[in-house]
Amino acid sequence: MTKSKSRSCDAAVSSALSADRRTVLKTLAAGAVTAVAAPYIRPASAAPTELRALMWEGYAVPEIVSAFEDKHKVKFSPTFFDGNSEAYNKLRVGGTKDFDLVQADGYWPGLYFREKLIRAIDYAKIPNTANVYPVFKPDRYKLLTDQTSGEHFGVTWCWGSYGTTYNTAEVPKEKVQSIEVLFDPAYAGRLSTSARFEENIALTGILVATRMGTKDKPRPDGKPFNPYVLTDEELAEVEKLLIQQKPLLLTRYQDNTTLQQLLESGAIVAAPEFAQIYRVLVQKKMKGETDLDFAHHLVPKEGGLGWVDTWLVTSGVTDPGTLALCYDFIDTFLAPETIKKISLIAGTSATVDLRPISTPEEQKLYLMDRTEELSTMYMFDQPSSTEKWERVWSRMQAA
Repeated sequence: MTKSKSRSCDAAVSSALSADRRTVLKTLAAGAVTAVAAPYIRPASAAPTELRALMWEGYAVPEIVSAFEDKHKVKFSPTFFDGNSEAYNKLRVGGTKDFDLVQADGYWPGLYFREKLIRAIDYAKIPNTANVYPVFKPDRYKLLTDQTSGEHFGVTWCWGSYGTTYNTAEVPKEKVQSIEVLFDPAYAGRLSTSARFEENIALTGILVATRMGTKDKPRPDGKPFNPYVLTDEELAEVEKLLIQQKPLLLTRYQDNTTLQQLLESGAIVAAPEFAQIYRVLVQKKMKGETDLDFAHHLVPKEGGLGWVDTWLVTSGVTDPGTLALCYDFIDTFLAPETIKKISLIAGTSATVDLRPISTPEEQKLYLMDRTEELSTMYMFDQPSSTEKWERVWSRMQAA
């Protein structure tokens, strides 16, 4: 069963006009589920009556949550966060006793597992994990497997990248295949990037390391290149390049509403984003609401930034009944029809293969044939030195 194009468009538009992919559907979600007001202590011997989650708000679709509550006769109590660092801090100060499930992306689940904030899980108890694309299975997506014990500790959920959306009439395809397009004087005053320092520094770091020839050489930490672990020399070049970029930018957009207006008006011709605005603009063209054509380039030739949202079970879950409830919740949310509904509302691509139940338009918009490109992306991570990165950003702003 498939959804109509107009319904898909309405869902994408409503989600993409939020501040970013992490804050979609706040009004909708808040109207149906309420964040936990105080820690809930469950007797170990009692059957679970509540499932507590620390998660991104846009994924708490009311009708899906309600159906789960009715099925299990439990209350689903989510607490919402805006970023991985906020969730991490909540768990570190005793949150493993306050939450049963938590979401995270990129390298964060590995950090949680090392610090014993989450527990190992059994994929056999979550049958719908069999439906994910090959690139998201444990043998290829290794960020959810402990390399020493071989234990799995997370389930992939939704994915995306910080790719570039561009006006095809103004920017040739070959130009946007490189990060260099964001620093090209030919587009002075017609470019934009987000106001977030992490993505800006990491993406620029990939370009800098490529130019310096350090990306493929041995790294000081002995590990493969990671744009979130830049040397002082690379950070110095990043700062210079970001300063050079400043006069080329019309603005740094603070939210997706602003980005859509900038692209749709023709004020800018290219900007990196999470593909949400790309989906909105393409569907507006299909409905005859704009004459402009836009495309989205996922991964530049130098390398790009990507993320995979995941479900994790906290280490505070010790009784079998609650663990079984967590498994069934994750499995429910991974069911193809369920995750498709959430994907269309949240404006994100799913890790589950939805092509058999999707229209050709949906397959293109939600990048269902492009999941293999994820394997070439650098996953979102925590800067190796937040202090250094913030200094680079501050000096760039003051220049």
